[in-house]
Amino acid sequence: MSRSPSFAVKQELSLKTDLESLQQWVVAFCIIRFDLEQGQLIEECYPPGSLSNEEELDVAFSSFPDSVSQNQNRSSIHDCIFFFRIQRRKSSEQRNVNSSEIVEIDDKEVSSNSMKDKVINRRKIRNDTKQLKYLYGYVFNRQRHDERLRRGGEQKSVVILSHNPYSSVFRPLLQIMGPLYFDLGKKALEHIAAYVSMWPAPVPGKHMELPIGNALLKVSLPPAHSLSFEIGMFEESASAMAPFLPNNQSIPQGLFHDSDIFGTFRSILLQLWLLWELLLIGEPILIIGPTPPQCCEAVASLVSLVAPLPCSIDFRPYFTIHDPDFKHLNSLREGDTFPPMILGVTNLFFLKALRNIPHIVSVGSPALNSNQVPFASRSAGRIHGRPEGFGLQQLSLKKFSPSSLLSAVKLRRDGPLCLMTEHKEAVWSTYVATTKPDTSILNRLIDAGMLPRVEESMSVVNNEILRRHFLELTTNFLAPFGPYFRATTPSEGSLPFIDPPPLPPFDADEFLANLSARGVGKFLSKRMKSNWLDLYKRFLKGPNFMPWFQRRLTVAEQEQHRLWRQARMKADIKLLISKMPELEVVDYFNAIERHLLGEIQVNYSVSSVFFISWGNMSRLYAFVLLNLSQFCNNTFYACKHLSFGFVVYK
Repeated sequence: MSRSPSFAVKQELSLKTDLESLQQWVVAFCIIRFDLEQGQLIEECYPPGSLSNEEELDVAFSSFPDSVSQNQNRSSIHDCIFFFRIQRRKSSEQRNVNSSEIVEIDDKEVSSNSMKDKVINRRKIRNDTKQLKYLYGYVFNRQRHDERLRRGGEQKSVVILSHNPYSSVFRPLLQIMGPLYFDLGKKALEHIAAYVSMWPAPVPGKHMELPIGNALLKVSLPPAHSLSFEIGMFEESASAMAPFLPNNQSIPQGLFHDSDIFGTFRSILLQLWLLWELLLIGEPILIIGPTPPQCCEAVASLVSLVAPLPCSIDFRPYFTIHDPDFKHLNSLREGDTFPPMILGVTNLFFLKALRNIPHIVSVGSPALNSNQVPFASRSAGRIHGRPEGFGLQQLSLKKFSPSSLLSAVKLRRDGPLCLMTEHKEAVWSTYVATTKPDTSILNRLIDAGMLPRVEESMSVVNNEILRRHFLELTTNFLAPFGPYFRATTPSEGSLPFIDPPPLPPFDADEFLANLSARGVGKFLSKRMKSNWLDLYKRFLKGPNFMPWFQRRLTVAEQEQHRLWRQARMKADIKLLISKMPELEVVDYFNAIERHLLGEIQVNYSVSSVFFISWGNMSRLYAFVLLNLSQFCNNTFYACKHLSFGFVVYK
């Protein structure tokens, strides 16, 4: 079976990389070699100068497993794919994006000039991407054992660096790029970069087809509301963040929508509801896996559990002792509050170094010895087979016996330090969950048995069942906040040129009192214990609530602004002013004038001449001004802006 999708360079194309277009997807491609005497060395970085010296070190240290594979067969090759997330260190000043940069745009109402401005703004934002806070690294690591080589082997990593957590894109791209580099060398980086620079701009929440040589990656990008607010280069719509379940289940609702929840947590499925709560309220979690792919998959799966709620806490799919943040975390003393983080690690040293972390999860199973470990089939664009670190244990989901209960009690008594002697899958936490495991969901899961192909297909089905359930669980949990984001429209016959009413103010105590009085709803009441209000209290105090709430509020305000703007454009001015006394008409004129000036300031830079080409809206405003001026017998006042020289085009 082919280890990667076939790839061939189209000879008729002139392969030239557009660096500006490349930055929409990729910051840099790196080749890193592990030297037994000098350590990690970056051999290639394309485009050059993309990283600071400190960032090069961070990337190099994060691009290799903590320990070399145990495969010691002559001329054996061991490949694996994983990813990491590190903080950028080029600039000490991190860019904060205004909420005004994230707007909803109706394609039917966008004129050619406003579209041009949007493109210009995106380019400006992309030029500032070096100041974004986090960098994602997607790694293809190859360990080659050969007794004929110096010290018995070599180790290299091919790394794709990006500001975007597009695992559905970069994993299959690595499956092409990794083997291609080991066949062609540096030329492979230039070929791949040229093809990526020809891709269209990423469209969050959409299915995209991305050509790469003679292959085609069919991918689904996570929605804009799940991406970091700092990126600020995509529009968000109110409908995409509405507090109800989406009709189209194939559209991603959060980050890492293709992660293998079932395969990763198969042995501890009953603990998923506990982990969902811990992530919801922003508790720190340490995830331990035998290999980088396993701990990365566990972190990605946990982040995906709380969709459509964006994960605002810091998560590190593969964390090493070389990370700059480790020094601070290691210095925390007994009683100090551990920062809200999700850390995926393979080094058992973290059990002692981070002993203050309150929740520890152990996942995965040690890799079996073999000459070669095939890759995984995960989603569209992935290759077939199973990756190192992602094998599912042949366990029955129904196997709940007294002996297994005793084993669980023994694990809890021994604590996580028992992992120092033998790897086991378990959760150590003193947190008492409010949400009860849904046995109806567990009973729907299918245990595929021993056949790999059947098991793989059933795993896909099981993942869909689990993801849909937790999406429904999170959506119902967030539903009580819906009234705070409900945009209003002008009532029929009212004046749309006045300012719209503000959205309801949020008060935590009032919200909890009202929620306690009316209840949490039928869906959650069946799945939560009587102390469900405590979970809401923890959520309000946690790190996920305020970023999500403010973002939803911004989108709701923009939606309300759009609705009132549409109402102004459709208003029958003559009918409205015919029923008003003259004093009200003058006030009405002032309101229209204020809105007109606001549109000018938003859409154009300050200049001595304003060229307005807004189509229906501009002609409507001009018509309104002239008609009101005639009605008020005050033409000079209405046309005073002509002294600035603004021109209305038909």
